[in-house]
Amino acid sequence: MANLTMIEAIREAMEQEMEKDDRIIILGEDVGKNGGVFRATEGLQAKFGEDRVMDTPLAESAIIGTSIGLSINGFRPVAEIQFLGFIYETMDQIAAQAARIRFRSAGRFTVPMVIRSPYGGGIRTPELHSDSLEALFLHSPGLKVVIPSNPYDAKGLLISAMRDDNPVLFLEPMPLYRAFRMEVPEEPYEVPIGKANVVREGDDVTIVTWGAPVKLVQKVAEESAKKGISVEVIDLRTIQPIDLETIVQSVEKTSRLIIVHEAVKSGGVGGEIAALVSEYALFSLASPILRVTGYDTPYPVPPIEDDWLPNAPRIEKAINKVMSY
Repeated sequence: MANLTMIEAIREAMEQEMEKDDRIIILGEDVGKNGGVFRATEGLQAKFGEDRVMDTPLAESAIIGTSIGLSINGFRPVAEIQFLGFIYETMDQIAAQAARIRFRSAGRFTVPMVIRSPYGGGIRTPELHSDSLEALFLHSPGLKVVIPSNPYDAKGLLISAMRDDNPVLFLEPMPLYRAFRMEVPEEPYEVPIGKANVVREGDDVTIVTWGAPVKLVQKVAEESAKKGISVEVIDLRTIQPIDLETIVQSVEKTSRLIIVHEAVKSGGVGGEIAALVSEYALFSLASPILRVTGYDTPYPVPPIEDDWLPNAPRIEKAINKVMSY
């Protein structure tokens, strides 16, 4: 196995799938010669040519609109939006077009496209560059939303996304791009979309999270174990569809649920998970469901983002609260 960072695993996924399938086209701002804003596509234009790795104008709506047109004409585009906060420009193309064409055409047309985008805070980029907007797309039927938290999942989930006949939004946590290495199989493989990963088993509290906070929650769970509190950690991996079965099974075991995410609290994915658990596992709960999230403000300036993001003291406080209820 190779020992890869997340950005290397993402690049390898695209390279291997492009070798197998000449319908795959990468397009976006600076994805060609420069290799993308974080160098995820570095070297791919030199290998596959300008017809398959295309630099585009600074126009996000044009990138997604072109990708939709390519999709319904037999190609499998992989579009890059440089930062998730810029995706507002594309909302009509994604939510009103790409996500609906299969339903609208009664299955005559599909949109097998992937939209890759760096997202999330923690690297001192200002507001729109750090926004976590995944909840907007949970609310867009027809679209799948995938968020890896490590290099192994990043490669396997991206390959699954590129082979999927539906549009997939693939969100890449920026702080994890080069944060650590992990053994990753050299051959192509798939990690199923829609299947969460229980990264740590426990008996007292379930914490559901995804993306960058997964590592943080694991560390908090390790510290809690020293105090005699057994925390089960679920990496959701996929926001749409949500793996409700894994969450409910865990809550039925632990009786307590905390959801940790970077996005603002109101209208977030955490609220949807809390509602689902209330619907399917209410009588298993021994305490109220708590959320540890970003605050209901625009993303803050860099000097205070560590206090704005979910952090260890806030998660520990939530654990103590549900345990003492």
